[in-house]
Amino acid sequence: MANIFNEKNITFTQRQSPIAEFAWHTSDKLAELVKSKHLYFDIRSLDPGKYSYPYHFHRNAEEIFVVLAGKAMLRTPEGYVELNEGDIAFFEMGPKGAHQLFNHTEQPCKYLDIRTNVGIDICEYPDSGKINILPYQEVFQTDDKVDYYTGENSVSEKWKLSSGNLLVGDEEEKN
Repeated sequence: MANIFNEKNITFTQRQSPIAEFAWHTSDKLAELVKSKHLYFDIRSLDPGKYSYPYHFHRNAEEIFVVLAGKAMLRTPEGYVELNEGDIAFFEMGPKGAHQLFNHTEQPCKYLDIRTNVGIDICEYPDSGKINILPYQEVFQTDDKVDYYTGENSVSEKWKLSSGNLLVGDEEEKN
């Protein structure tokens, strides 16, 4: 069954962050309405003088913007470019796909935002040194990064404590 969305059946909610420059209007979870398994998609409207989400990239999702109306400046690792009505911007996974929009005009910029959904995604924010585990919205500072084996020393002692001494160390006690 085809699901058709247009101005008559889309409602928008304004999202305002604690930082005034980050504000946008978004459709009410269109992908959930149609129970999409592998895509997130929404129509977004960016008011003049506002930024989209903080500058970021995804580790496990590709994303596409289709500009439906208006203009916005796009920031990528290669620099800045103006997006115009009808433009399509594709963002690959990883640092090369980092992006952010800013509406530098006097008119709203309306765009379709499509992102793949293949389970858990990690979103990284190069400007602020954060990572976000999606869809859980668990945000951490990347400065807290540790070695894979940090805290894993004395593994046999941990097994002894957790197993009631039944699994580890029994051989030593028998000898």
